[in-house]
Amino acid sequence: MVWSSTLLSPPPPVPCSHNHRLTTTTTAYGCLWRNGGGGNTRTRTTRLIVNAVENDESKDKDSPAFNPFGFVTDNPSSKAAIQLPESPAEDGNRTEDKGREYGSVVKSGKLRWFVRETGSSNGRHGTILFLHGAPTQSYSYRVVMSQLSDFGFHCFAPDWTGFGFSDKPQPGYGFDYTEKEYHEALDKLLDTLGIESPFFLVVQGFLVGSYGLTWALKNPSRIAKLAILNSPLTLSSPTPGLFQQLRIPLFGEFTCQNAIIAERFIEGGSPYVLKNEKADVYRLPYLSSGGPGFALLEAARKFNFGDTLSRITTGFTAESWDKPILLAWGVSDKYLPQSVAEEFQKGNPRGIKLELIEGAGHMPQEDWPEKVFDALRFFF
Repeated sequence: MVWSSTLLSPPPPVPCSHNHRLTTTTTAYGCLWRNGGGGNTRTRTTRLIVNAVENDESKDKDSPAFNPFGFVTDNPSSKAAIQLPESPAEDGNRTEDKGREYGSVVKSGKLRWFVRETGSSNGRHGTILFLHGAPTQSYSYRVVMSQLSDFGFHCFAPDWTGFGFSDKPQPGYGFDYTEKEYHEALDKLLDTLGIESPFFLVVQGFLVGSYGLTWALKNPSRIAKLAILNSPLTLSSPTPGLFQQLRIPLFGEFTCQNAIIAERFIEGGSPYVLKNEKADVYRLPYLSSGGPGFALLEAARKFNFGDTLSRITTGFTAESWDKPILLAWGVSDKYLPQSVAEEFQKGNPRGIKLELIEGAGHMPQEDWPEKVFDALRFFF
C-alpha cells in the first residue's frame, strides 16, 4: 500500500477592493481509496478556501461594541432618560429633574420619602392622600392631583419606600418591606406631613397598594371617604405573571433588574402604549441602580396574597365598614377583570358605588385622568 498526499492548487487571486481583506481557510475532506498499478493507493485531498472579508477600518471604529442589555438602553426613550445634553442647564431637561412634578423629599424617621403635593392646607374641600401600587410610583397621579387642587382640594401622593424617588433600603438594614413596616412608616409620614384626620384616601394597584387598604382597615377613624381604583380585592383576583416570576428563586433576581419592568407592567394592563416622555419617568429609578428592583423583589416575596386579600374582602363588607366607598374601575384592565369589582361590591352593595371607566385599563389615573378626576370630584 502506498500513501500519497495531494495538495490541490489554490484558485487564482480574487480581485478585491480596498475595503476587503483575504483570509485563507484550510479544510480537510478526508481520504479516498483507488486501485493503482502497484496495489491499492489512498489519496488525501486538501482544499484551500479563500474568503473575502470586509475590512472597512472606519466602519469598525464607528460600530458600537456588543451590548447585552441593548434592548433596555438602545432606544430613544432610554437614551433620553439616561443621557444628559451637553449643556443641561440650558436645555432645561436634566435627568434628575424628570418626573418630579409637584414633589420634594421629606425626611420621616430614618426614611426619606419623595412626596408630591398640590393645593394648599386651607383648601376648601379637604385633603386627599393618593397611594400607588407596585411596580409604579406617585407620578401616575400627577394630572388628577393638579386638577383636584384647582377645584379646592389639598393633595398628597408619596412614593412608597422602595419605589419611585423615595429611599430604597437594602433588606435587612433598617427596612424589610413587610406589611407591618409599611404601615408604621406611613403613620410616621402622615404625622410629618401634618395631615389631619379624617381625610380622603385614594388607593390603586398591587402589593403596596393593598397595604394602603389594610392600613385603612386598621385606621377607619382617620378616613372620611375611600376611593379604590383597579386593585386586587377578592380571593378570585388573578396574580399577574410579574409577581409570580419575582417569587421564583434566582429567576426573580434576574427579572427584578429589568430596567423597563414598570413601563412594561403598565402597558401590559392597558389598551395603550406609554409615550416616551412618560416611560422615561417610570424607567428612571430602575436605571439609576439595582436598589428599586431588589426592593420590588423583597416586597413581592413578603406579600401574602391569600391572607391579605381575605382581610380586604371581609374588612370592607357592610358588617365591618361604614364609610362610603367609590370603586372607579377601568374596564379595559388586562390584569383584573370587571368581575372582581362586581364581586367586591356585592359584599357591601349600599356602601360601595361602582363606577366603570370606559377606555381605561389597570391604571385609570394614567390612561384617562380626566374621567378619574370627574369621578373623584363628585364623590368627595
